Amino acid sequence: MNWMKSLTLFLLFLPSLLLGQPSDLHLNTLYHSLDRYSIAELFAFYHLYPETPQGKNALSDAWKLMNLHRPKESQLDENLALPDMDLQAIISFVNKQAFEPSVVLSDDQLRTIENVSNHLSNRKLKGFSVWSKEEVMALSVEDIDLARSILIYQFENAEDPKLQIRQYEASLDLMALQIMARLPPHASDEDKIHTINDFIFHEKRFRFPPHSIWAKDVDVYTFLPSVLDSRLGVCLGVSILYLSIAQRMDLPLEIITPPGHIYVRYQTLEKTINIETTARGISLPSKVYLGINTRTLQQRNIKEVIGLAFINQAAVAWQNEDHKTTVELYEKALPYLPNDPLLKMFLGYNYLFVGKTNEGKTLLEEIRHLTFDHAVSRETTPEDFLEGRTNAEGIQTIFLHVDETRTSILEKQEKLKKILKKYPHFRDGVLHLAITQLQLAQAGDALQTLYQYHELDPSNPTVEYYLSIVLLERLKCQKAWEHLKIAERLTSQRDHDPEALKGLRHHLRKLYPDPKDQVLKSSL
Repeated sequence: MNWMKSLTLFLLFLPSLLLGQPSDLHLNTLYHSLDRYSIAELFAFYHLYPETPQGKNALSDAWKLMNLHRPKESQLDENLALPDMDLQAIISFVNKQAFEPSVVLSDDQLRTIENVSNHLSNRKLKGFSVWSKEEVMALSVEDIDLARSILIYQFENAEDPKLQIRQYEASLDLMALQIMARLPPHASDEDKIHTINDFIFHEKRFRFPPHSIWAKDVDVYTFLPSVLDSRLGVCLGVSILYLSIAQRMDLPLEIITPPGHIYVRYQTLEKTINIETTARGISLPSKVYLGINTRTLQQRNIKEVIGLAFINQAAVAWQNEDHKTTVELYEKALPYLPNDPLLKMFLGYNYLFVGKTNEGKTLLEEIRHLTFDHAVSRETTPEDFLEGRTNAEGIQTIFLHVDETRTSILEKQEKLKKILKKYPHFRDGVLHLAITQLQLAQAGDALQTLYQYHELDPSNPTVEYYLSIVLLERLKCQKAWEHLKIAERLTSQRDHDPEALKGLRHHLRKLYPDPKDQVLKSSL
């Protein structure tokens, strides 16, 4: 493990730090104990022993690693590039731990890093040359430099935005250089993925933040600077980091967004590698991201990711009931996701919450009859609102945040009951009431509520699935089969065969044979 190696190196270095210049034999031992592929370790050794043959060898080794992926004609001469460079700040910058304060580099140090990184692949993108939001907006998808674009928005109100952007880009550049130092020239894309994973998740130990932290500050752990500083990030935050490094290494990745989630994917005709950025880059089967109502995985382009960052920020403002800010953030996202029906729906709802009823109705009218491409059933709340089956307060109620405590679930349940007394045909209100009842183990009440939804609208496969499960738990197996088959029929109509329904069918068959099979047997 990296911490064990660091401890070993510290113990080896300690005598020389305490007693002064070590012997030539001891220097050789120290030099040969270094990680031959760690630019930071080699520079650190040179910084300690710059006048020794071993120190000069370490510098030469580091320089070879930094030149490893440069075309021959653009390789830099170490004697010219590092004449009087203050390595200490750069070494501290590279080796900074998550709990340590940020290291601020001077303009000269930043220019040094930019010079040694100028062969990275993102330098070919037009987006690497822009410094304003307007320029970002005008870029084609193919020209977007994701890190630059995200950082421009992040630091738009900073005293010196360009300096702040360069600081964090230097961090990304050095990360990319270190990852590439462990790769041979012309490494395969798969080797790049494995090496990035090892560096980000094992060497640097980037992690998903504890639930108690991210649940309140999901937007903070989306921001690229926060992710780099803390080494903590939610799915979007770490995916942005991963994509920013991939762009520097000419690694083509796809961006996939199941409902409420994002991960990156590498795909060829022969192979699919899903990179789950919340679980140390492991590759999960694509089917685990599908659900009863999720039939396909939505692919995004890299320009749309900028809009997704605003959507994550908006989610926190919405949770805090700051609907004015929520609207502003969704409006910032809209130019990057102009045809996204989910964004239109959420923006439409929040227009209603801030009193912009006409604007809200206009957006909801656009999507009222639309079934999202990745979904089995369509969203019902836009239609229910436009048809007078709920009001803005009812919509706010179904989006009330619960923290999984009994008290918060009960509070939401009571508010839903109050809304449904006035609007008994509000379908999502009925569904969310049933969900709270299931969460509170009120199975009998949940069954009645789910039947109420079924009578209102028998076209929701999730409701039919829940009905089948609750009926099965109450040993009403024939009825469970009935609603399972409705769910199967509805999903089949959208070319979907969910694993959850397969599992339920298998379990139900063990307890009670399919009535259809019994009829066939009796007719033989």
